[in-house]
Amino acid sequence: MKYALLSVSDKLGIVDLAHALTRHDYTIISTGGTAKLLQEHGFAVVPVETITHFPECMDGRLKTIHPLIAGGLLGVRSNDAHKATMTEHHIPDIDVLAVNLYPFKETISRPHTPDEAIENIDIGGPGMIRAAAKNHKFVSVLTNTNDYVDFIKKLDANEIDENYRFMLAVKAFKHTASYDAMIANYLSKDAFPETLTLVYEKNSVLRYGENPHQAAAYYAPADAQSCTGIETLNILHGKALSYNNITDAQAAIALVGEFNDDAVCVAVKHGTPCGVAVREQVCDAYVAAHDCDPQSIFGGIVAFNTEIDAETATKMSEIFLEVIIAPSFSQAALDILTKKKNIRLLEMPERYHSRYEIRSISGGLLVQETDANDIETESHHVVTTKTPTDAELKDMIFAMKIVKHVKSNAIVVVKSGTLLGQGGGEVSRIWAAEHAIMRAGAHATGAVLASDALLPFSDVVNACAKAGITAIIQPGGSVNDAQSIDAANQNGIGMVFTGVRHFKH
Repeated sequence: MKYALLSVSDKLGIVDLAHALTRHDYTIISTGGTAKLLQEHGFAVVPVETITHFPECMDGRLKTIHPLIAGGLLGVRSNDAHKATMTEHHIPDIDVLAVNLYPFKETISRPHTPDEAIENIDIGGPGMIRAAAKNHKFVSVLTNTNDYVDFIKKLDANEIDENYRFMLAVKAFKHTASYDAMIANYLSKDAFPETLTLVYEKNSVLRYGENPHQAAAYYAPADAQSCTGIETLNILHGKALSYNNITDAQAAIALVGEFNDDAVCVAVKHGTPCGVAVREQVCDAYVAAHDCDPQSIFGGIVAFNTEIDAETATKMSEIFLEVIIAPSFSQAALDILTKKKNIRLLEMPERYHSRYEIRSISGGLLVQETDANDIETESHHVVTTKTPTDAELKDMIFAMKIVKHVKSNAIVVVKSGTLLGQGGGEVSRIWAAEHAIMRAGAHATGAVLASDALLPFSDVVNACAKAGITAIIQPGGSVNDAQSIDAANQNGIGMVFTGVRHFKH
């Protein structure tokens, strides 16, 4: 007699699977709610306790953990000794196992108590899955409801072979591995555990990576609690995002997340802010961000912290933009922007923050806490005889929010809530400063400059004085701080120390 054991938390498709198995003369063993559902649909179901001669008990915690079930899944059909043991102890040949586990992921994704989470840790299910997967030469193991249709087709066509069962076994082991990892991560209180278990699910296969000759895919955290990036956004219009779109969009979202008041527009090109502006009205913010660098914004990504209206949409439609990200779009704005076939519109209803950043290197991973320091609450200690004005201090804070997201060595020049110039990724801080000042041009007069790290010499201060920059904000902490302070005093420049470095490598 052929047996199939069906014990599922997610009942989707299980009735159709039972119909197919019954057509092929399988006797169905089942448990709890699955057995009840199948009986309601007219199936003759053998309760698991009929096989084990032991009642389901302990609120369902104990039902399938039994030698007669494990043996039915593990017995090697081609092994005479195994066959003899199965016959002697009346162990059934369980050739098909359909199991999906207690909804631990779903439980921790919604408000819950620790006890509820623990109660939704499956014990018997993973054991059965691993047993069936180990014995895949003889047993088909189904852990995903999406596989039922294909399994039924192959069953009807008599095409279930060892290769197919092996494929199902691989899926099964991945399923239990991710399940266990999710539980371990949920229970762990160690920020940097001895063993790091990461569970990511494939969100999409990308056309290519950074370059056309590189294959790429996008993976999102399997744990809904950790979904904090692009995977949470709604694509309202346009084709799928590319690898570079995703990295640029993440950079834009991270910078937008620094701002809570007024309307901010952030333009990003190749992972670097090329335009940032804060205004009372969203259209004014976009126009100012565009004018920061009209050349670089072309083909770039723009992100906002407020709804896009028709006026802003009209302005943006005048140039080619790859992606526009905003909390929402008015219907009028959508009507305007969706006329452009190649633009992507992403709705970001919430702004998220990931606690950790992970970077791959050859042979390993680097993990660190995200630089989540609130720029506004950092110390702003005036170290010069000149005290910056309120307007300059406001621009200093604005500038530090931007420079935090520019690759080190990083310098930005701003004025009146607008990015004028930036220099990033330089091996020398003075070179970064010179590039930022050069990009600001004549607008640098009366502007402020921010540095992501300390100024070790007076050269940057002197360059600021020459350009007409009136205030500088930097972390401080160099053995040569006195040189920078003296140079600022000599040139009538106000300088503020924050005590916090914001390297971005």
